[in-house]
Amino acid sequence: MSQSTPAILALGEAMVEFNQSEKGQPTYLQGFGGDTSNFCFAASRQGASTGFVSAVGNDQFGRLLLDLWQSEQVDTSSVRVDDQAPTGVYFVSHGPSGHQFDYLRAGSAASRYAPRDLPLDAIAAASVIHLSGISLAISVSACDAAFAAIAHARANDTLVSFDTNLRLKLWPLARARAVMLEAIRQTDICLPSWDDVTELTGLTERDDIVDFLLAQGPRVVALKLGKEGSYIATPDERRVVPGHVVNAVDATGAGDCFGGAFIARIVAGDDPFQAARYANVAAALSTQGFGAVAPIPDRATVERTMGA
Repeated sequence: MSQSTPAILALGEAMVEFNQSEKGQPTYLQGFGGDTSNFCFAASRQGASTGFVSAVGNDQFGRLLLDLWQSEQVDTSSVRVDDQAPTGVYFVSHGPSGHQFDYLRAGSAASRYAPRDLPLDAIAAASVIHLSGISLAISVSACDAAFAAIAHARANDTLVSFDTNLRLKLWPLARARAVMLEAIRQTDICLPSWDDVTELTGLTERDDIVDFLLAQGPRVVALKLGKEGSYIATPDERRVVPGHVVNAVDATGAGDCFGGAFIARIVAGDDPFQAARYANVAAALSTQGFGAVAPIPDRATVERTMGA
């Protein structure tokens, strides 16, 4: 693999965020969101070479995202700029019932992504390609592109990593269940969250869940358990890897941070249990600041914390 080819690719949609800075006031702080993009930032900060596969609009928001990826050493050569569609945005408002999310992503550049847009050479050369339930949910063409990417990865011995990230605002549960289970059948490393996978499977016992998922085909299941840590299962062994205790202030993006750190360590040669111990610490540290991107720790910080 050439030095310029990312070892880890992630496919999905990134968006620009506007977060209400004061309840009841029309003032918003601009940030960034997108699960697979957050995953890339986490993997990159752990020292992995990463690249994002997506599309943005030819607009100011798209340029902000391109600048952000480049500043985080995430390769953007597989990000297409679409002159005919906007970059997706979303608003976070704060009301009596907590956070409210309003998305303006229908018809976005990323939702128009199609199989013909895939960087086939980069996928074949990568060690891992990562996708999520959101990668599959944003449109039919994006879903087709995701499955084409998975097929091309498997034909070229590139590992497939998949995070459930169930968003029922994007599609009904029955469709999400059918499509995601088909993706899991073609996945090597499955990174489900507890709330997602209990909804998708109807199961509520850890061993029942990992038995079900391993039976679909993945070689590794890393079930995220929040502050409890993670339950790591292979066909031969399974155990809880305890979480790292912190004073958390915002868990936004912690699951994405876990995934990026976990896959970065797998690519670096760790076994799944070593990778989970590292990723648990990284994810915990990411909850000590606000937002999905800024608090993601770098490798030196994680290693220093693990050695403390």
